[in-house]
Order: sequence, then structure tokens, then C-alpha cells
Amino acid sequence: MFLVAVVILFFAGIRIVRPTHRGAVERLGKFHHFAEPGFHWIIPVIDRMFIENITEQMVDAEPQEIITNDNLNARVDAQVYFKVRPDEENVKKSLYNVRNVQYQIVNLARTTLRNIIGTMTLKSANSERGKINDELLKILLKETSNWGIEVVRTELKEIDPPKDVQETMNKVVKAENEKIAAVDFATAAETRADGERRAEIKRAEGIKQAKILQAEGEAEAIRLVNEAANTYFVGNAQLLRKLQAVETSLEANAKIVISSNTELVNVIGEMAGVLPIRRGTDGENAPFPPSTMR
Repeated sequence: MFLVAVVILFFAGIRIVRPTHRGAVERLGKFHHFAEPGFHWIIPVIDRMFIENITEQMVDAEPQEIITNDNLNARVDAQVYFKVRPDEENVKKSLYNVRNVQYQIVNLARTTLRNIIGTMTLKSANSERGKINDELLKILLKETSNWGIEVVRTELKEIDPPKDVQETMNKVVKAENEKIAAVDFATAAETRADGERRAEIKRAEGIKQAKILQAEGEAEAIRLVNEAANTYFVGNAQLLRKLQAVETSLEANAKIVISSNTELVNVIGEMAGVLPIRRGTDGENAPFPPSTMR
């Protein structure tokens, strides 16, 4: 019987501490020793072991209504991430300096959020979430410094304004987006109009250059004609002009009536290899002598 009692007592005192936990052993209500991960044996009834989780944990601060500085009710929720420091001193603090770490953090976070957001307008609270997170973390670190825990970070989960305010804000955002779209459309239209204007300018410049080149060509042609006239028709510029008029008319198959006593008839005849005709005293036509053709 004694042996059986010893075996039962032995197994009743076995305690296993996981790597993610630390333990504190009390003997007769007084701290006795610190329990690292691994196998431990305590005296049943006389000793007690308290286990603390040292992994990172998250607690929800729970949604609450907070009145902002502009007298609007905002629904605010936040999350706090913390962990118990694994050394003996801090494990003892987490066990003996605070009754319930998670419960205390939740209430401290809720109170701190009311103090922070209560001094801000709803608009600034929405736009400065990072600032609120930093301020909340700073205060929690200060207030929990003697709890044996480390507040890793805080996250502002939501800041929801009243329904009517939310609808108004949505309309403002929609109007702002429409304004931006209108500005973008106007900018695109202006860019397109500017491109078309530049194209018209380029087209006009091309037409202008073509006309300049045409005018230069015509001027060059006139110069060459004048040189030819000076070379082959010295003193007969007016006659040359008449010939040009006749040539243009003949190209269109027009009929030209020319007086028989004009020099133009003689010139045309000479160009065609025909002797000019002269009228005799007796009324009959007779050719001019060759010497008169010069």
C-alpha cells in the first residue's frame, strides 16, 4: 500500500512546461522557484504551479461610442497586441502585480481611446489614425511597465461616424471625384484642341511653303523667258507677248482672227516656214522678197 501511495503521489506531482510557457511554483502560498520549459515535479497539496503564456497575444478593445470634439458620436474599435516577457522577474510581475492582464489592457485601451479621440474632430480622427495608434501605444507602454508585459503594437480597427454623417461624407467624396473627373476631361479636351491647332499651323505652313516654291518657280520661268526674249527677240517684247497669247489660245483649240497687215502674221509665217504675203497694187497677193523678212 505504501508503495502504491508513493507512486500515486509521484505522478500527481508531475508538471510539464511547454516552450511557449513559463511557470512559477508556490509552496504554501509563497513563491518558491521559477519553472523553465521541461519536466518539473512539485509536492502535491503543498506546492502549486502557475503557468504564463509568453507568446504574442491579441485582445480586442471592443467597440464603443466616443463623442468627438465636434460633438459627433463615433463608433471606435481597436486591437492591442502584447506578450509576457519570458524572464523570471517579469513573469512574477505578470502574476503578482496585475490580476488579469487581458481584462486590464482592454479597459485601459478603451479609456485611453476616449481621452485621445475626445480631443479630435471626426475628420482629423479619420485622417490621423497613425497618430492615434502611436499615442495609444505610448500610453499603454507607460501604464503597463510594471505588469511584466510588452505592448507590441496597437491597431485602430474602425472609426465609424453616425449614419447621416457617413452619407454626407460619401456625397462630399463623390462630388470631389466628379470634380476631379471633370478637370481631367477638360485637360484632355484642351490637349486635343492644342494638338489640332498645332496640326492646322503645320498644314498652313506647308501650304505657304508650297506657294512660295510655286511663286519662285514661276519667277524662274519668267526670268528664263525674259532671257530668251532678250536673246532671240530683242526689241520685239510686245510681239513675244502676243505670240504667247496666241500659243495659249491655240492649246485650247480656239480660233484667232488676226489682221493681215500685222507683224504677228509675218512672224507666225516665218516660224512656220511660209513666206509672208503682200498685196500688190493691182489688188493681187504677192510674196515679199526674201530680203524683207529680216
